[in-house]
Amino acid sequence: MTAERFARQSFLGADAEALIARVTIGVPGLGGGGSHIVQQLAHIGFQRYVLYDDDVVEESNLNRLVGAEARDAVAATPKLHIAKMRILSLQPNAIIRGYACKWQEKPEPLRASQIVIGAVDSYRGRRELEIACRRYLMHYIDIGMDVHGDERPVIGGQVILSSPGGPCMTCMGFLAEEKLAAEAALYGNAGGRPQVVWPNGVLASTAVGIAVDLVAGWTRKRRTHAYLSYDGNEGTLTPSKTLINIEKRACTHFTDADLGDPVLVQL
Repeated sequence: MTAERFARQSFLGADAEALIARVTIGVPGLGGGGSHIVQQLAHIGFQRYVLYDDDVVEESNLNRLVGAEARDAVAATPKLHIAKMRILSLQPNAIIRGYACKWQEKPEPLRASQIVIGAVDSYRGRRELEIACRRYLMHYIDIGMDVHGDERPVIGGQVILSSPGGPCMTCMGFLAEEKLAAEAALYGNAGGRPQVVWPNGVLASTAVGIAVDLVAGWTRKRRTHAYLSYDGNEGTLTPSKTLINIEKRACTHFTDADLGDPVLVQL
């Protein structure tokens, strides 16, 4: 690597390259959105990763999984392998801790992350990730998209930053007991929701931008939270209206007692 490698992102700050190289990023889920995320993180210069995915490439993944080729669907190549090869092709010295399982099955390595970017399918999965990130003082950035309607399909999605000490996804109106209950009653998880490459690219790029800002602080915004709503039909990404006046109330869903490893209280 030479100084020329990152010359065109020098606006991030004189020490940005060193700061970015030291941060560990967790990415649970390496399918559509996750494949964009790891590629862009590697382009930017992130060197440390904790990755999770227990799935393999299928033909139906080829419309959105960055780095996968037709032959990977035939060979049933693990998505984890695709992500690793994509990172190493851009950052040969990257340190990658990869696990061919769901993060809940081996959560300890995720705790090494300072930032977690999730591209999971279900509300329940998002809640579990946010709880883990709050407990271990990690920034959580969530992305997701869905398509509604048949006669006139509508593409919607979101990019959300939930940081310890700031408003959580319940405060911001994204997670609610009604949504979780409805999801559980219907199918227990998100199922096979429609996915295409371009909304995933928009959402993943925005999430990576937020992650870089958390590390390098190039916007000087000092973010504690964010909630951007995506309208794929109009091609817009705008702050959610639920953020109006949110700063006037503190998060009541997570307290200091929720931090760190659970403590056994003897009675």
